[in-house]
Amino acid sequence: MDEAKGLTSRQAAESRDKYGSNKLTEKEKTTFFKKYMEKFDDPIIIILLVALGINIVFTFFGKVDWFECLGIFVSVLIATLVGAFSEYKNEEEFQRLRDEAAKVKCKVYRDGSLVSLLIDEIVTDDIVLLQAGDMVPADGVVISGGIRADQSALNGENEEVEKTASSSNNAASTQTDFWDKTALYRGSVVCSGQCEMRVMRVGDLTVYGSLNNSDDDDERKSPLQTKLTALAKRISLFGYIGSATVATASMLQHIFANGVMGATGYFADTMQVVSDLVGAVIMGITVIVVAVPEGLPLMVAIVCSLNMKKMLKSNVLVRKLIGIETAGGIDILFTDKTGTITCGKLKAVSFTDGNGQAFDKITGLGEPLKKIVYTSVVHNSAAQFSGKGVIGGNATERALLEMVGDFRYSNISIKKCREVLFTSEKKFSMTEVEGDFCGVLVKGAPEKIIKNCAEFYDANGNKQAFTKKERLEKTVLEMANRSIRVLALATAEKAVGDALPEKMTLVGLVGIRDDLRPDVRGAVGDIRRAGIQTVMITGDKKETAVAIAREAGIIEDNGLVLTSDEMQKMTDAELAGAMPRLRVVARALPGDKSRLVRIAQEVGSVAGMTGDGVNDLAALRAADVGFAMGSGTDIAKEAGDIVILDDNFASIKKAVLYGRTIYKSIKKFVAFQITINIAAMSVLVLGPIIGVAKPLGVIQMLWVNLVMDTLAAIAFGGEAALGRYMLEKPIKRDEDIIDRKMWSSVTVNSLFLCAVSVFMFISQDMHYAFRHSQADAVFYTGYFNYFVFSCIFNAFNIRTESIDLTEHISLNKPFLIILLLICVVQIIMTCFGGAIIGTARLAANEWALVIVMALLIVPVDILRKLIVKKI
Repeated sequence: MDEAKGLTSRQAAESRDKYGSNKLTEKEKTTFFKKYMEKFDDPIIIILLVALGINIVFTFFGKVDWFECLGIFVSVLIATLVGAFSEYKNEEEFQRLRDEAAKVKCKVYRDGSLVSLLIDEIVTDDIVLLQAGDMVPADGVVISGGIRADQSALNGENEEVEKTASSSNNAASTQTDFWDKTALYRGSVVCSGQCEMRVMRVGDLTVYGSLNNSDDDDERKSPLQTKLTALAKRISLFGYIGSATVATASMLQHIFANGVMGATGYFADTMQVVSDLVGAVIMGITVIVVAVPEGLPLMVAIVCSLNMKKMLKSNVLVRKLIGIETAGGIDILFTDKTGTITCGKLKAVSFTDGNGQAFDKITGLGEPLKKIVYTSVVHNSAAQFSGKGVIGGNATERALLEMVGDFRYSNISIKKCREVLFTSEKKFSMTEVEGDFCGVLVKGAPEKIIKNCAEFYDANGNKQAFTKKERLEKTVLEMANRSIRVLALATAEKAVGDALPEKMTLVGLVGIRDDLRPDVRGAVGDIRRAGIQTVMITGDKKETAVAIAREAGIIEDNGLVLTSDEMQKMTDAELAGAMPRLRVVARALPGDKSRLVRIAQEVGSVAGMTGDGVNDLAALRAADVGFAMGSGTDIAKEAGDIVILDDNFASIKKAVLYGRTIYKSIKKFVAFQITINIAAMSVLVLGPIIGVAKPLGVIQMLWVNLVMDTLAAIAFGGEAALGRYMLEKPIKRDEDIIDRKMWSSVTVNSLFLCAVSVFMFISQDMHYAFRHSQADAVFYTGYFNYFVFSCIFNAFNIRTESIDLTEHISLNKPFLIILLLICVVQIIMTCFGGAIIGTARLAANEWALVIVMALLIVPVDILRKLIVKKI
């Protein structure tokens, strides 16, 4: 192979056959069927399937109607399909974003010329030309030239690393050493300079590739899933106890129907005993089915799906439902600074001349000094102007060029003779030039430059004695405390080797900073008022980090700021004790994030974590909610639960709001459903005691269960995201899904339903209010409709904690439509479905009585709300 020309097409093909391609192995795409099957791990779904199986068995014996089995089956089918489809569609969107990112092109020597190839087409032994702004496409070594590389996506270190050629570059090291000055790693970004790299490892054999294939399939349960699992267990226990009670009560009624003395004779008729026993068992099974809220999985799926679509419009891509479910419960958020709190782009914000006079813009300078500034910036930089703006160089150099970009002097003729690149050790760069200006252009750290300056340029471009060193040094310190990085510009007549000239003339000081995002302070305030602690994690030095955190509103009076070194000296117990006051971690290392997440979770917090690099993988996976930045690496986005497409902290706030909305909607539905279940089971248990064998028929109970579960789930699923939710405290990890207020609603309304039911059964006046009919069919039809319409009106009670039941109802119009649909269907089934659900037609006055009695639950609940507010 001739390194000057690179590989031939034939050699490239041979290399690909021998060492493989540079394409990373794609994670096995989760098929729709696999996502669908995953939904059957839901504990509520499992209970439903058990109930379905039992019903199917009894259907074959003619004891259960087939449409009840169909109802449960449809509930399961819809719930699982909606959830799987939502995740699958968002996964497709995520894959589309990945495919776009894979279209990166690289400059490669092939067949004796420089060509542009897709990153996947690179092979081992290719010679790649790297320039400022390029991403390193594979692991390799520098064979000529030199660059400064940003490896933060791999190791989390913000410091740029110098990479230069070495005589020993013919073999790839088997050890990963990010500080090796000859080694380059896929995923790094070239900040400045130019070099040629020989590719040594491609695809999955690269460091980036090995991390891409690391195991991240360990599933974790969200706090909501944990609570729903606990709820499922309680519902099961409640159902089993209720089932046994109802079945026992039913049998006892049959046994003692003719008194205690007739009990002996009852057992003489074996067939009757068996028939009654089967009927009691069926009634018990029905109670279990009634107890299980079929609509809960459907409701969770629907509410998540609806909000996922809204969130995508707000630049929040939900990859896993676990993320949106849990976002509302976050009480501590660990966030990066760059690009999330700040804009992620450096900008020159001030210029200070040697006389100490400050300018917001360069345009305020005198023309002679302006030309000197222009020359110092443009001709001592790896960045350059192009038709599309500024390209190349590192972020600092691009910011400097953008500062002088408004005025360009085309009549200045200067030629670069020699360059000395910036290093962290030297802390300066310089360029020897000749032409309209002959000498040395220098830029670097003020503490290095200022002390070697004897003169400065005044507004007219004349050299003056530099007597205000202390004043400018104080200015540098003040700017640093405002999170402004300062660069000094200077000139010299000559330079000796690579050493900083001893006698220079100061051009001025340029203040550069990564500005806060315009809406971040407001978003941080909203997050704080929501009871969420924000901890900013950055690689910046402590002073800079504190300045930015204060400006963003993250640090308050007693906020704790730690450096990584200080954190390492603390035990886990000490760090856990300090966690409530922690606001900033400076000079952070990759392992710090994972440790912080782990300790936060150990003390009971629900932790969110932002990340954009490979070094963030462990923390993103460990966090309860991993927020990956849209501009980050594909691997980080794979590990995250939610992708913030615009890298904006304000978008995280939106995710929290939608998460809280989802949780509240689920709580409302659970309270609504449990109220119905408790009331129905109480009536079934008390019925035989007061002489009513079947207060509600089996089919009627299943009808209530089916309609109220499925349709009501959709109704509550459309609740709007209200800003006031961000003024409430976060949901604790161990908090019951039904809180004190909800329990008061469930208890009062279910007992009221039960009490009115008993009153209707034992009151002769109530019986007389309905027409006389065979087996009191009209009366029991009236009671059945009372029960259904009471549940419908109670949905309005539960939807809001306000006594104004119409509060924000216009924001959830489907709620009204669906409840109206339930009313219409109920009336139609009563009038025309009597043969199915065992009802008779009601007269107008009977309907009026039913509706009035059902409406009584509204003032009862309003009274409850008023009392609860005073307690």
